[in-house]
Amino acid sequence: MEIPQLRIGSTTIPIPIVQGGMGVRISLSGLAAAVANEGGIGTISSIGLGDPEVGKLKYEKVMREALSAEIRKAQGMTDGALAMNFMGVLSNVEDLIQATVSAGIKIIVYGAGLPTKLPVLVPDPEVSLVPIVSSARVADLIIRTWTRRSDRIPDAFILEGPLAGGHLGFSLEQLEDTPSYALEILLPALLEVIRPVEDRIGRKIPVIAAGGIYTGGDIARMLRLGASGVQMGTRFVVTEECDAAPEFKQAFLDATEEDISITASPVGMPGRAIHNRFMEDLEQDRLDKLQCPYQCLTACHIATARYCIAKALLNSAVGDVDHGLIFCGANAYRVDRIMTVKELIAELLAELSAA
Repeated sequence: MEIPQLRIGSTTIPIPIVQGGMGVRISLSGLAAAVANEGGIGTISSIGLGDPEVGKLKYEKVMREALSAEIRKAQGMTDGALAMNFMGVLSNVEDLIQATVSAGIKIIVYGAGLPTKLPVLVPDPEVSLVPIVSSARVADLIIRTWTRRSDRIPDAFILEGPLAGGHLGFSLEQLEDTPSYALEILLPALLEVIRPVEDRIGRKIPVIAAGGIYTGGDIARMLRLGASGVQMGTRFVVTEECDAAPEFKQAFLDATEEDISITASPVGMPGRAIHNRFMEDLEQDRLDKLQCPYQCLTACHIATARYCIAKALLNSAVGDVDHGLIFCGANAYRVDRIMTVKELIAELLAELSAA
């Protein structure tokens, strides 16, 4: 099949592959620039940048400066398309979004919360706004809210299904019945919602399918169903350019299908992760008592949280996987080798063309 380009707002991306934003510190400038150089969208995660021990008074300033430095680093390595990923539950998300726009990033991806204020924070129409949704209902709500308040429509949607990694926009009950929420069901429903909006505004609203996309054949299937592109995370973790520690990548290589499970997050959302010593300690209530110098997540209730998710994710990213949470997608057990981003993209495009 002919490999289509992906167009989001005023940005044209040569290949329809978006590298997912993975925090904490899994997808930084190194990985994002490598993907952008191969013609996809390279995404930097805004979560957990800077020194986490600075304390509440300096927290926002240090995180803002670290984010800006990471963007400059990526921009120095590529002229390709870069995006920044945000969690809406970050306590300083608005400050980080404004810093990102000031640094020249043209694609803002927003998940883990309804982006009701995003068009007000980013009024520049040259900056594309891309919400992550898990249903047509949520996308419809965003469209109606943005239209009423700001007379703006999302430039694209990322539709994340139940096989994705990290925090998931589904209940535990829904995750026990994933076939009922498969992308093959969610995608047509979302396309039906946005079709009349596209007719009204006279432009396409691309939908990027995410969650469980592993091969070029998977990409082809999503494109045939009407997606304009796909987002992938797990495959990019086990690349040489991924910014995570070797121990983090090795955990993916060592994982079996039985090792991958759903866990409760202090954020109040279920998450998919690799079962390890940390998760065993969590299950047996052997973790140290939580102390938090600042509340980096508005949805994290310190009084009832059993662990600090920021610290747990940071531990694993820097290699202390026995004391860290290892978020992953449902297909993490399938990875069997580390390759370069160039090799991975070439493999995916060959499979896509042959599908």
